[in-house]
Amino acid sequence: MQVKRFGVSLEEDLYSELDRLVLKYQFPNRSQAIRYLIKKYSVEDEWEENQEVAGAIVLVYDHHKRGLQTKSTEVQHDFHHLILSVQHIHLDHYTCLETIAVKGEARDLKMLANSLIAIKGIKHGELVMTAKE
Repeated sequence: MQVKRFGVSLEEDLYSELDRLVLKYQFPNRSQAIRYLIKKYSVEDEWEENQEVAGAIVLVYDHHKRGLQTKSTEVQHDFHHLILSVQHIHLDHYTCLETIAVKGEARDLKMLANSLIAIKGIKHGELVMTAKE
């Protein structure tokens, strides 16, 4: 991959903010921080344009909650074509963490995630999407 170099002019407060981001996220330099920000917004555009993306749905729940696992399985079967794998982890006697790897159109992944997160008994849920590349 060929690298192109260019100059960037920033107001002093934005320049300081860039340096703050470099420190906070431990980027090796400002160029890497700028690369990260460009890619972040590029990926978000793909979500908005309903492109095919990949991601993970993370759920935390009490596995003793009656009917929760049955409902979750039903939802996952309804969206089986989007699900690549499921990992189930016991955090303690009551709490489970489930990570569901997914791939598909952004809108469909959001519908799947929202359907799972809305199940009564889910303590926390989040969808993370990235470019499929």
